[in-house]
Order: sequence, then structure tokens, then C-alpha cells
Amino acid sequence: MNAAAKRDTDIAPAEANGAPGPGMLERAFAVIRALSELQSEGGRVTRLAKAVGLTQGTVHRILHALIAEGIVEQDESSKLYRLSVDFFALAAQAGNPSGMRTLCRPALLRLCASLGDTIFLLVKSSFDAVCLDICEGPFPIRSFTGDIGGRVALGVGQGSLAILAFLPEAEREEIIRFNVPRIRGYGVLDEVYLRTEIERVRKLGYAGRNSGVLDGMAGVAVPILDRAGVAVAALSVGTLAARLGDDRLPMVVELLRRQADAIGPQTNPFDVALRRPMHGLSRAMTTERITG
Repeated sequence: MNAAAKRDTDIAPAEANGAPGPGMLERAFAVIRALSELQSEGGRVTRLAKAVGLTQGTVHRILHALIAEGIVEQDESSKLYRLSVDFFALAAQAGNPSGMRTLCRPALLRLCASLGDTIFLLVKSSFDAVCLDICEGPFPIRSFTGDIGGRVALGVGQGSLAILAFLPEAEREEIIRFNVPRIRGYGVLDEVYLRTEIERVRKLGYAGRNSGVLDGMAGVAVPILDRAGVAVAALSVGTLAARLGDDRLPMVVELLRRQADAIGPQTNPFDVALRRPMHGLSRAMTTERITG
């Protein structure tokens, strides 16, 4: 008896009586995980059976049980199986319900109090970075995004550069091609400079060079990475250039990293603030007005 056949015969007593037992649940989740690795591509029974180590007959029965529950769907033309929209809706409901802005707010307050500087939370929006939240320090500063809701092309400013550097390579290249003509208006920025800075940020793990575009201003930012190591946001310090010398920079970076590392695993990939930042921001601000 091969391994797959043996696994099929290891049925718990409850399953033998027609009730779902732990063995059946384990197999169903094994199929769900296999489908998640295929993402939107989908897969056939033969491929899934090989991936989970079960017979094709067992996988076929599990798939149709999952279809009945709305977890899996089968494409009518290709006959490939994939996770359904309803499944992702359930995942979204189970994710962090408070949203990115609420999740990060305590970190912004802690950093602002510890450093005495202005702290920004930026998230990616298409080819731009959007300022989702600010905790203002005592020093008057200027920034590329301005106030909450302001946006800047990815690659301009430390926060957006930290996000861009830690995006998947194909996505990063597409953004660079689109944004290079846009960033030329900032004078010192061109494609060579941008690519050099991206490599520098990826090596160091933070963006922290004063480009000189905003006279007298300096900044440093670290990416907030999701569970896959992809940047979904950035924590950024904006301050006077005199306050971010070589002696203080390592301490600032370390504090930013601690907060970013704590936030990353808690981010909800279905959070509207990460998919549609302006919509998420509007909803958060409306909630604050109602409850404030």
C-alpha cells in the first residue's frame, strides 16, 4: 500500500460514521494550503493530489465539499480549481479589524515622544506613497507629502524610498520605469541616482540620506514588512538636518526598526488602507470625528 492510499485509510471513527473528524479537516486544510500556493493560477486534481500526498479520488471529494461551502471554485472553461472570493472575504474579516492607521498609531506616539521629532506613516498607493498618519514633533519641518493624505511618487523622500526598495523586483522595476519621468522635476533625482539609492537601502535596511532637495531638512525611514517580507508601509522621521547627524542616526534607526518589526506581523493584507489608502484614510478620519 502506497503512502497516499495509507493516509486515505487512516480514517477517524467519527469519519467512518459520516461525521467530519480531525483527519478529514487536516486533509481539507492541506488542500486549501496547496491551492493558496497556486494563488489565482489554480490547479487540477492530479497536481493537488501529488502536492498533498492523497489519492485523486480523495482530493476530488474534498474539493467538491469545499465548493459546496463556498471556499473553492472551479473555472468552467479550464476546469482548474482555485480558492474563491468568499474565502478571501472570510480572511479579510478575520484579519486585523482596526486597520493600519489604528495599528500604527501607538508606535507613532511612542517614537514622537522618544525622539522629539515628527513621525510619518506612509503606505503604497499605485505608483505613489500616501501619508496615512503623522505625529508632529516640536520642530517646524517641511516634507514631500505635507499633511495627512498627501502623496509623492515612490522613490522621492525617505519613506517612499524605503517602501520601493522592498517591493518584489518585477513590481519595483515597473514603478521605476513609470516614475523616472515624474521624479526628474525634483532636480537631483534621476534613474541612476534612484537605482543607486534603492540598492543602498536594501543593503542597509533603511533610507537615511539627505538628498538636499528640502534645504535644512533630513529624514530616515524603515520599511514595515509583511509576513512575506514585502514592504506594505514605512515609518519615517522628519527633522532638522542638524538633529540627524552620524552620532544620532543609529539610535533613530534602531527605534524605528523595533516598532516596524512589531507592526509587520500584525498587518492585515486585506486592510483597505493598504489596498486603497485614501479610502481607508477617509473612513478612519470619519470614525474619529464620530467617536471623538
